[in-house]
Amino acid sequence: MDILFNAGHDALRIVVAYLLALPVGWYREKEAHSIGVRTFPLVAVASCGYVLLGTGPQMTGDSQARIIQGLVAGIGFIGGGAILKDQGHVRGAATAASIWNFGVVGAAVAQDRFVLAALLAALNFFVLRILRPVKERLDDDPK
Repeated sequence: MDILFNAGHDALRIVVAYLLALPVGWYREKEAHSIGVRTFPLVAVASCGYVLLGTGPQMTGDSQARIIQGLVAGIGFIGGGAILKDQGHVRGAATAASIWNFGVVGAAVAQDRFVLAALLAALNFFVLRILRPVKERLDDDPK
């Protein structure tokens, strides 16, 4: 019975990670960004899954730390692929940072840190959606 409870709890955490990432992915897709509705939820659920694996009975604190360390590096590598430099302009840094952030969202959900995960997801959405006009105004300012 304990195995079924744990499996159900793990499945719920994967679903929560997915749902927290979906609004940002949806928004990015709607805004015609190449990384969106598939990538953000996949990063969140994969991160959640890796951290859940780290909670197995044979795992030590050191094992868990190595899993999280690998996640940070691996997601940073994926995010680095989203950054492009063209004629002195850098694009994709916010996308890369968002990918990295959703790795943390997934990891937080795996550790039952739901408030932290929700706050990180909400702040990510706020930065991408609400602060975009501010960034555009600053970019248009001739100085």
